[in-house]
Amino acid sequence: MNYWLAPAGRHVTRGETRDAAAMARLHAAGFFRGWPASDFEAYLADPQTTPAYVAVDARRTLAGFAMLRCAGAECELLTIAVDPRLRGKGMGRALLEAAFADLAMSPVTSMVLEVDETNLAAQRLYRRFGFAEIGRRRGYYPKPDGSAATALVMRAAIG
Repeated sequence: MNYWLAPAGRHVTRGETRDAAAMARLHAAGFFRGWPASDFEAYLADPQTTPAYVAVDARRTLAGFAMLRCAGAECELLTIAVDPRLRGKGMGRALLEAAFADLAMSPVTSMVLEVDETNLAAQRLYRRFGFAEIGRRRGYYPKPDGSAATALVMRAAIG
């Protein structure tokens, strides 16, 4: 089992099915349409899925997580969420560092993601990891007011 250091006395490790409910709560706190705990549980229980990374303390209290899906040489960052009280403290960076370090030992050569064009903090984080815009998906993210935001599609090299 690999462990990576994270801020505020936490570490990053692989997600487990016991983390599903906490992941769903964090996801709902960060996204208009959060995913149900059953989706997280199914993802974490499937041995064919790519790992999720969780930032936890010694009692396994979740501070953030990142979920990936890899196929061949490409990996997609499905979602990443950080406890709203801990945003801006390096937790997202720690999660991505763990994912990139782990993937560097695999056949994966690139990662793609979508990010809301209005989420400038996330874009700054992704650019620090070498992500660059490769496209746009208009109307991708639903908003509470019924409108939809454009997603930037970004890619970065691994390794």
